[in-house]
Amino acid sequence: MTPFARSRRLLAASLCCVLGASAQAQQFTPQVQEFIKVSASTVALTDAKVIDGTGRPAQLHQTVLLQNGRITQVGPAKKVKVPAGAQVINCAGKTLIPGLVMLHEHLYYTMPAGPYFNIAQMPYSFPRLYLAGGATTIRTAGSIEPQTDLAIKRLISEGKLIGPDMDVSAPYMEEPAMDIPALNTIKGPEDAAATTRFWADKGCTSFKMYMHATRADLAAVVREAHARQLKVTGHLCALSYREAAEIGIDNLEHGFMASSDFVPNKAADACDYPAARQSLLRLPQNSPDMASLIKFLVSKHVALTSTLTVFEPYTGREVVLGGGLESLIPQLQERERATWQQNQQKDTASVRLFKKNMAWEKQFHDAGGLLVAGTDPTGAGRTIAGYSNRRQLELLVEEGFTPVQAIKIGTLNGAIYLGRDKEIGTIEAGKQADLVLINGDPEKDIQQVRQMEIVFKNGVGFDSVKLFESMKGKVGLN
Repeated sequence: MTPFARSRRLLAASLCCVLGASAQAQQFTPQVQEFIKVSASTVALTDAKVIDGTGRPAQLHQTVLLQNGRITQVGPAKKVKVPAGAQVINCAGKTLIPGLVMLHEHLYYTMPAGPYFNIAQMPYSFPRLYLAGGATTIRTAGSIEPQTDLAIKRLISEGKLIGPDMDVSAPYMEEPAMDIPALNTIKGPEDAAATTRFWADKGCTSFKMYMHATRADLAAVVREAHARQLKVTGHLCALSYREAAEIGIDNLEHGFMASSDFVPNKAADACDYPAARQSLLRLPQNSPDMASLIKFLVSKHVALTSTLTVFEPYTGREVVLGGGLESLIPQLQERERATWQQNQQKDTASVRLFKKNMAWEKQFHDAGGLLVAGTDPTGAGRTIAGYSNRRQLELLVEEGFTPVQAIKIGTLNGAIYLGRDKEIGTIEAGKQADLVLINGDPEKDIQQVRQMEIVFKNGVGFDSVKLFESMKGKVGLN
């Protein structure tokens, strides 16, 4: 062997050692290790059906190789050579999808404060449930305890807690108007700008405008956030979608359910939620005015987040969406059952608007808009982390998308919005090993997404079933 060849061989060996060491660098506490099912540095997932998140047709009898936290090969089982020493998982009859990238999530749950609507942080149960439900990356679309969210993100990265990668939003940007004790408020655009700078410096990477924020407030937040290459979303009311798009907002939440664009003679910077809701109920499903708004939003490259779970009607539906009733503490189970029973056959207007919004979201997508997905675990209290993420995919299929399209919306589209599509969102060689093994075929029956077995995050496989079981009767405590 020549000196040159020997040097190359030594360099290659050293590089392999460095890569291996870096992949194994994350350490997990015993409490986290208890839920890890797969931890080998090389894993071969063989004979799987793969829905890769790109929107391409599913591929049968595929082998996916994971090495040191990355996807290294994807191809027909007969052609992919499994390395010696790899942990082999036979996936016959099972399906692999990318880890979900969900963009309207929270680490809190609906917990009234006496007669007032309020929300309370779930710092332990919700991160676990998100990962159990296949969400390997989330954006918290508005925080009530941003310091807690940032700390949880750090603890997860250090292997001390279980949960997804997190894009943490700052506290809500909301003018004083609503008696919600946990809600942050700002007083004018100067305060909005200062709040943006403060939380950007603390590590928040997203910002959310809320219902009574004004045009001047949004302009101030957009200016400060965009200067740092950070993005702004909104659950609007005082601002119309068109106004927000003109100012430069990046994302709009809740499909078209929060649009006030069709209120007759709408006053500037004024939120009249009942009037906005009535205007949407009156608007025809195939309205030229809605088509015009959609065209404008697409031209401005504004993404739209579908959060069908938080609006799902009561009649003929589950008490807790996605089957998560048992995750609640007994008192909350009783509350949700009672509320569900009281609303049966009394939500016809909600049903009509829900179906219209589904049609409008589909029109937005078909017009070339970037439709992303989230769940918003708040509202009536029926929407619970993890369970609702799987349910959101089911509802996208009810909306008219194929299962392959729904999975793309819940994976690659979210990654594109976050600017992380070169790293996550699809099952492709070179990407981070974030993927979900499902014991079934969601393309044949989308409800089989509920049969998740292993959720791989950065190549480490977590036991989905065990995580869900561990949180039964816990939501509402922490």
